[in-house]
Parts: sequence; C-alpha cells; structure tokens
Amino acid sequence: MRFAKLVKYRSTRIFFVFMIMSAILAVFIDSITVILFLAAVTVELAQLLKFDPVPVILAEIFCANLGGAATMCGDPPNIIIGTALGYSFSDFINNTGMIAGISLFFVVLYFWFCFAKKLKKSEAYLEQIDSFPDPSQAILNRTRFIQSTLIFLLAIVLLVSHAYTHLTVAFIGVFIALLTLVCAGSQAKDLLKQVDYKALLFFVGLFVVVGGLEETGVLEIVAEWIANWSNGNIYLMVLVILWVSAVASAVVDNIPFAATMIPIIRMLAQSQSVPLTTLAWMLSMGTDVGGSATPIGASANVVGTAVAMKAGYPISWGKYCRYCVPATLLVVMISMVCIFVRYV
Repeated sequence: MRFAKLVKYRSTRIFFVFMIMSAILAVFIDSITVILFLAAVTVELAQLLKFDPVPVILAEIFCANLGGAATMCGDPPNIIIGTALGYSFSDFINNTGMIAGISLFFVVLYFWFCFAKKLKKSEAYLEQIDSFPDPSQAILNRTRFIQSTLIFLLAIVLLVSHAYTHLTVAFIGVFIALLTLVCAGSQAKDLLKQVDYKALLFFVGLFVVVGGLEETGVLEIVAEWIANWSNGNIYLMVLVILWVSAVASAVVDNIPFAATMIPIIRMLAQSQSVPLTTLAWMLSMGTDVGGSATPIGASANVVGTAVAMKAGYPISWGKYCRYCVPATLLVVMISMVCIFVRYV
C-alpha cells in the first residue's frame, strides 16, 4: 500500500512496481504466499482506483513464478530439486537466479507492452487522491506485525547461510514454524488448524510413488529413451529436459513432475557423462516457468485466479493463456540461450 501511495496511485506505475515486487518477494517467500496477499491487495486497489485488476494479477503470477525460480526456497520444485541433489541457496542464486534476472527484464517489457495502454485509460480518478486511506491502517496488530517481520528476516538469513551453517532447509523450515507458533501464543491452535494437511499427505504419497517407479525401473527406461533419442548429444539432451519440463508442467502441476524427473536426470548424468548441474538448472527453469503457461500449471496460478474470481473478476483459460503462453515461450528461449552460452 505504501508503494502504491509512493507512485501516487497511478495504475500504470502500480502495475510496474507490483510486477517487480512480486518477483523480488518470491525470491525469499514461496510464490504461493506472495500471490495470496499481493493479488488480494491488487483487488482492493483496483476497486478503490477503478481499474481492471486482471492484467496486474496475470503479470504478478508470472513474475512470482519467475522470481521463485531464482532461489531454492522460492518455488516448491526448487526445494525438491535442491534437497534431493544437495544444492544450496547460493547455488540456485548463481545459476537459475542469473537466468531469472535476465528473463525478468524482458518479461516486464512484454507485459508492459500488453497492458500499459489499457491501464492508462483508468487514471482519471487521481484528483481524489487525498481521500484515499492511509497505508498504516492495513496493520491491525503492530506487535504481531513486528514479530512476524523479525521471524521472516531470520528465515532469510538462515536460508542464505545454510551452506555455511550446515543446517538443512527442512530444519530451518520446521524451526521457523515452531518459532511462529511460540510467538502466536493462544492463536497457535488456530494456525495449526490452517495447515494444509492434505498437501502434506499428497507429498508423502508422491515420493512413495516416485520411489516405486525408480525401484521398478520405469524411470530408468525413460532415461534410456531420452539418451537414445539425443544420441549422447548434450545440446539435444538439454533441449529435451527444458522443453519437456516446460510443456509437461503447463499441463500437470510442476511439483510432482519435478519429483519424477530428479532420478531421471541423475541417471542421465551417470550414463551419458553429462554434468548433473546443467540438467538440474534446466529442470528447474522448465518446471518453474512452464508451470506459468496455464491456470493449473503451478499452485500460485490457481491461488491468483481464485482470488480474482472470488472478488468478481473471473480469468478464463483463454485470457490467461493468451498472455502467459507467449511469456512462457519467451523465458524458455532465454533460458536455452543462457544455458548454451554458460554451461554447454
């Protein structure tokens, strides 16, 4: 809200700032969480300032997924890839972070070209700017706000330094969760009730299934097919991993797909003498960005479109794909160029 006031409540400036803010926040916070509150704020501002929030929410969703691709904790597939293959927060920053940063520049230009002219038409309300509410009114409990901010900053410090402290990402997550519950006091029970236990059970079942596929040799057959098709050519292998990940993640949720592909790229690296890191970064970018192409490709997409629909701004499949599929193709192409220049 303070950012909105800082840019004098102009919808085009809000559009630009919220895209950047969505990407930056998703570097440190799960992209689902970023969209959950950012889309809600966008709807509130849209109703106050009389502009269509759908373009802003679409851009926020895409930028959140792109920002999440930059770090190990930004997007669920990266947490799975990093934990399974032993990569650190800094490993992701130095590799997928670089690709995401370059891509963000072009993505912002793309969405600006698509929507800025439409949003500019709604800026006739600016003479009422003095009557808008003060951003400080959004904070209902200042003590809790300060506590939550400090816990959030501690989480960032622990995640960034976990390669040096040798604390696992899992330990950091549980520790921060326990600290949050302790600070919540009497509200701890309410927080525990809001935990998505169905999602936790889904992940447990998912890894059991993937483990079964690995033990029975199904994943090895898939790895051999990719190796035979590419004929040992690292360029073709990288292209297959990147494009298959992007296309598949647009159709099915990118979390189970990433979990399924990890043992496959590990087998490919061993049998074809291909650097595992190259395949891992392509899998990360493909799943994170490919999931942005459709409303069901990533959890953040589902959350963002649900918030918009609940507020009376439904986003159809046609409208979503019309703008996000070209953006996805753009980032996949940039990722391909970056990986060929830097790693192959």
